[in-house]
Amino acid sequence: MTVYMKGMNGKMDNRPIGMFDSGVGGLTVFKEVKKQLPNENIVYLGDTKRFPYGSKSKESIIELTKQGIEFLIGQNVKLIVIACGTATSQALEEVKKIYSIPIIGIINSTVEYLEHKYRDKEPQIGVIATKGTIRSNGWQNKIELLMPKAKIKTMGCPLLAPMAEEGWTDNKIAELTVKEYLKNIKNVDALILGCTHYPLFQKIIKREMGRGVEIINTGEKIAQNLTTYLQENNINSENKGQDIIYLTDTECNFIHVAEKLLGDKHISEKVQKADYLKIIR
Repeated sequence: MTVYMKGMNGKMDNRPIGMFDSGVGGLTVFKEVKKQLPNENIVYLGDTKRFPYGSKSKESIIELTKQGIEFLIGQNVKLIVIACGTATSQALEEVKKIYSIPIIGIINSTVEYLEHKYRDKEPQIGVIATKGTIRSNGWQNKIELLMPKAKIKTMGCPLLAPMAEEGWTDNKIAELTVKEYLKNIKNVDALILGCTHYPLFQKIIKREMGRGVEIINTGEKIAQNLTTYLQENNINSENKGQDIIYLTDTECNFIHVAEKLLGDKHISEKVQKADYLKIIR
């Protein structure tokens, strides 16, 4: 994992982790982080008002990501996880130049894991993501840099994120859609779910790809590396507090999907409205 910065004079740091996504997809990262780091508190921002990001221009995504980061900085977080494949691939490097707070995306942790696993081999790596992420070549460039012998297959899957937001992740429509997207991306060693919404379809994807293919949930890799990073820098949280979820538009299906994903029937008690008049400068 890339080292971003030291903690507060080497002491424990009870400030929350900030997490940002265009909608409900980032909760797949939230879930894995809470599983591996139960004492860490999270301030989650879902930009449900401007979802989806996958069809937007790079300039728009950079601006939206900057606004999300500034909102989270205002919540006194100790680091920020961009739990969005599109924002990671198109905005991460730009925002890291602007802000001093540690900012982590979903690509590096995942490709570093694969590089370690397939070192000196010639694996076939599949990547499914939004069209914007695939167009940006963010995944492809990182894989080619760390794994020059790898063969890469990619597929843009623009319908999956909107379907996940609606909770359509385990019905016949979801099965047919996943089947159509994956029909030309078989015969790979590993398949990266390059959008954080896609682990919501993981059962269907596993069935379609078969037992011999490793399905890579980016949330798991981020959580593993966050665990190491916090320990190495001695900035773990000592006190378990309250997670907060901010949404830019609460009139959406977010709470229903979140309850199902997280197994938390009280998720609505954690949700607050993020006033975009305070975010946009």
